[in-house]
Amino acid sequence: MNFEHLIQINDPLNPLVETMTRDQLWEGLVLRAEQPQLFVIGLDSCTIVERTEITLERELHYGKATVRDRVTLLPKESVRYDIMPTETYVGGSLIMTIEQPDDLQLFLRFEYSTTLPESADPDAHQTQEIVKSAYRESDIDTVRLIRQFVQAPKDGGNQLH
Repeated sequence: MNFEHLIQINDPLNPLVETMTRDQLWEGLVLRAEQPQLFVIGLDSCTIVERTEITLERELHYGKATVRDRVTLLPKESVRYDIMPTETYVGGSLIMTIEQPDDLQLFLRFEYSTTLPESADPDAHQTQEIVKSAYRESDIDTVRLIRQFVQAPKDGGNQLH
């Protein structure tokens, strides 16, 4: 199953939306890669098994289940997550790409590719729509949490200034 959507980060027509810089958004995406338990409900812990200049090999611990993935960071451009399939978890990838068509606008594109098969069967189609909705809600939460970290006071805790 493939799925993608776009979240608008800066809206020049809405003064109520806090403006975020590309650097702040990037720092939030890096924080999500390095400390995913701050963003993912049900994730108990994350162990970074190996780190290079642009990749992280991680073990994600959900109760007794462990999921392995590889994160590839293209600085200030994109973060790619490649999830290794197991008996209980669907494998696939997620790419988060920063898009900035001009100085005022900023977007974050989410592209999912999973091993969940596409199907015209009504039950399978409903399952796919539920999965897509869950992805969309998770991504909205990611952006909301990044905004919170950006707006956090500079005197401690996680901040992105």
